[in-house]
Amino acid sequence: MTEDPFAKTRALFELPAGVIYLDGNSLGPMMTRARARVLREIDESWGRELIRAWNSAGWIDLPARVGDKIAKLIGAPAGSVIAADSTSINLYKALIAALRLAPTRKLILSDNGNFPTDLYIAEGVVATLDAGYRLKVVGPEDVEAAIDGEVAVLMLTQVDYRTGRLHDMARLTEKARALGIVTVWDLAHSAGAFPVDLTACGVDFAVGCGYKYLNGGPGAPAFIYARPDLQSQAAAALSGWMGHAAPFDFDLSYRPAPNIDRLRSGTPSVLSMACLDAALDAFDSVEMAQVRARSIELSEAFRARVEALCPQLTLASPRDPAARGSQISFRFANGYAAMQALIARGVIGDFRAPDIMRFGFTPLYVSLSDVLAAAEIIAEVMNRRAWDKPEFLSRNKVT
Repeated sequence: MTEDPFAKTRALFELPAGVIYLDGNSLGPMMTRARARVLREIDESWGRELIRAWNSAGWIDLPARVGDKIAKLIGAPAGSVIAADSTSINLYKALIAALRLAPTRKLILSDNGNFPTDLYIAEGVVATLDAGYRLKVVGPEDVEAAIDGEVAVLMLTQVDYRTGRLHDMARLTEKARALGIVTVWDLAHSAGAFPVDLTACGVDFAVGCGYKYLNGGPGAPAFIYARPDLQSQAAAALSGWMGHAAPFDFDLSYRPAPNIDRLRSGTPSVLSMACLDAALDAFDSVEMAQVRARSIELSEAFRARVEALCPQLTLASPRDPAARGSQISFRFANGYAAMQALIARGVIGDFRAPDIMRFGFTPLYVSLSDVLAAAEIIAEVMNRRAWDKPEFLSRNKVT
């Protein structure tokens, strides 16, 4: 009998009793080894070594080490990913670098399925540069037709955060490259969820966060990728000291590092970085192809059962599992209240305006019995209108 590779990974996570956690696409749960690692950094490294720990505990090299771990999950070579800053800051850096690699063009192309923050950052880049740049936003289905010789940068999120709809990275990147367009992909809902191959696709830049499928903890460091042959040309929009060629020479003028380090800026958050570093070890015993196969099994079982039991809910995600990421979303006019009622019963997903009930599937800690049990609880909430209570209708700041 073949051993279930996810039996081992499930034991690594600390989940409260009585909870079915289907929100790892928004915040991954805590790993026992992450807790132990942070305590070690506090008690031994910081507590005893003090400032010496930058060398003795290897703090200074954490961004590169964590970056290399992430690189293995997204089809990137060692030395092409650095863990640093937030996704938004990294996207700003990537967009500036990308635009300067296409100096004769002025257009950033994106789509309205993109995470709004990405569009906000692009708007900020356009306003900051104030040099005739503009952002063009089309529907997801219109992206391919809009890729033409006028575009400088194609900026897309691979997975639609609301529905899970999946862009064809390989096809869109190939068309962009043929027209001399620089590509920037956001992997926030991709990295750790399913196989990504930045090298095979020829992606120029990519960014993503560490706290969703990578389970690095709230506010975990993000990451940025630059194609190896572009690293020496990537303009450092935020020319901080950690991106300097020799930061401890304390030169008065900036000299960018010759490699991916130039896309670093400030001092790394060591405790958060250590937590992410430990969390990434969960992937050591599984292949991303296995993760993808199991997530499809889980999400399909969930979709079929919920649709059979809850006619009030309308599937918002692509029906074809190959066309979506590792999530299932349903539309319901009172979706916020319904999700609050579910959370009160121990099934944790989340809500995205205006009417999306969103559920993530992470095989590292979610089982088939979990998703089937969750479907039964959803049916109870929907069919008994258990959501129609004042305590569930009043919205919190975070949905």
